[in-house]
Amino acid sequence: MHKDVESILISQEKLGKIVKSLAKQIEKDYNGKEFIMVGLLKGSIVFMAELMTRIDLDFEIDFMVASSYGGGTESSGKVKIVKDLSISPKDKDILIVEDIVDSGNTLNFVINHLVSEGANSVKVCTLCDKPSRRKVPLTPDYCGAEIPDEFIVGFGLDYDEKYRNLPYVGILKRSVYES
Repeated sequence: MHKDVESILISQEKLGKIVKSLAKQIEKDYNGKEFIMVGLLKGSIVFMAELMTRIDLDFEIDFMVASSYGGGTESSGKVKIVKDLSISPKDKDILIVEDIVDSGNTLNFVINHLVSEGANSVKVCTLCDKPSRRKVPLTPDYCGAEIPDEFIVGFGLDYDEKYRNLPYVGILKRSVYES
């Protein structure tokens, strides 16, 4: 375990089971549909890479960057799209892949943006969901794990661009971000 991690919340083994289960649900729901899997960068990259290798369907992938954090541990509430899709979402089914749903502000903004661009449908697959922090009514369609209100890192999740490479999801020690 990394020295800055207080405890492991989701082990590497459990992550594998979560990804496999989510992939099977997505396969069932998207069978026969053309869809675009959209990763919200940067946090979703590890989860999305694992997820897409386990889905036995044909689909396109693309990425977006939407930001509301900056360098802190709390969402600023102001959302901006830094990088939009390269593929038009018009008349397409979209599956957004996200590392964590916290306040829901960023995701809500992205969903509304994709709908306004003509997406046929927009669903959300998240690795972690923190519903206790929700500020907008939003429920992910696919959820790997509901987690407590802790600051987590690993498996793509970061603090100040660090810890993304950890092979598990861990709770970051408060001393790291409260100093």
